[in-house]
Amino acid sequence: MLTFDEALRLDRASAVQLYKQYVNPGLATLLGLLDFDKRFVRAQGAYLWDNDGNRYLDFLGAYGALNLGHNPPEVLRALEAVRERPNLLQASLNPLAAALAHNLAEVAPGELRHCFFCNSGAEAVEGALKVARAATGRHEIIHCEGSFHGKTFGALSVTGRPKYQKPFVPLLPGCCAIPYGDLDALEKTLKQTEAAAFIVEPIQGEGGIIVPPKGYLAGARELTRRYGTLLIADEVQTGLGRTGALFACQHEGVAPDILCLAKSLGGGVIPVGAFMCTPKIWEQAYGGLDKCLLHTSTFGGNTWAMAAGLAALETIVGKNLAEEARHKGEFFLERIQDVVSGHPLVKAVRGKGLMVGIEFTGGGEGFLDKLAGGLVSNLREEYTASLVAGLLLNEHRILTAYTLNNPNVIRLEPPLIVSWEDLEAVVDPLKAILSRHRSFAGLGLASSRTVLGSLFRKN
Repeated sequence: MLTFDEALRLDRASAVQLYKQYVNPGLATLLGLLDFDKRFVRAQGAYLWDNDGNRYLDFLGAYGALNLGHNPPEVLRALEAVRERPNLLQASLNPLAAALAHNLAEVAPGELRHCFFCNSGAEAVEGALKVARAATGRHEIIHCEGSFHGKTFGALSVTGRPKYQKPFVPLLPGCCAIPYGDLDALEKTLKQTEAAAFIVEPIQGEGGIIVPPKGYLAGARELTRRYGTLLIADEVQTGLGRTGALFACQHEGVAPDILCLAKSLGGGVIPVGAFMCTPKIWEQAYGGLDKCLLHTSTFGGNTWAMAAGLAALETIVGKNLAEEARHKGEFFLERIQDVVSGHPLVKAVRGKGLMVGIEFTGGGEGFLDKLAGGLVSNLREEYTASLVAGLLLNEHRILTAYTLNNPNVIRLEPPLIVSWEDLEAVVDPLKAILSRHRSFAGLGLASSRTVLGSLFRKN
């Protein structure tokens, strides 16, 4: 066995080899093709450093989990303060869990009060689906095409990309997909079935940073209330300030029946997830001694997680980072639109707050089909955004990535504490890349050099 110290000292090649042997060979190969398998050894705020001492800007932000950046000192101090307390102790009530639930209820919209703590966004969604069924006695769940709610069975059943679902069918029965942003489709489906819940992202993250039409969430709130269906807002990625409001549903004054949180709730240090619901829903689902243990978690609500959550929420609210994200996001979105406007490879730029997406056009000739066993062609045609992300990383030391459900969209989700100067520092490299490569051929050739270099270096 490798010791802990030996693991810390693993070089890049050794780590890649072990990952291929014991973790996920395909993922290791994919990341290696575009030189995304670098060995990062230090992180602070919006920055990463590799083992050669090079500094990188992190504009991926762990898919929205780093609202406070890497290793925020406020969260690390909280963890140090509880390091001698029992972390896992089910035969007691954790005061930190009670405190964090109280604080979340103080800032959450509407009458949301009761909290269930878990470890991830997918677990929060699982809990939300269960509480909706238990509270209503209904079975059907409505969700949106292009949505992403997680990859556990229940969450996957309401995730809107068949690619992730097909190998695991049959999934949870009674799940119905409708177009995102379409209130007519929602009402038609509500009329046809007695649904327990409609689960929706205020902005679709993995769907390609899709912002719905104005009034969509408010309309969904009115329709679900009319038909006795619970509204679940999945704010795992949009919550805690990311879009310029503490919760994205607040942009339209919407208070959901159930709210899902995770990612930045743990301050970018400890995994923390949660779902919240109103007292009425909790009582219907889990009220009383006979039902209070219907849904539980061994690690949910542990001391370290709750300490991280308390510190993260206090910092986000205390520093008014939602307002920071709103102002910085408006500036950043406008600057990017100025740079890419009219470019033949760019289809659209959209977003809200510091949640920005650039969608590239698909297609193009397959002149690189034979390189790397066809993988380069696949990357160019299906993952155009990843080619741009590769150039940003390898030429300019800026970390980004594409969105899972729409691989032609590059996401820009920096920490909310990012400086104005660092926002500007991303614009010029993006402009330089797009100025040099105005066709798929040029972009594919530039990326192929990275791929070829990666292949020669590793083989």
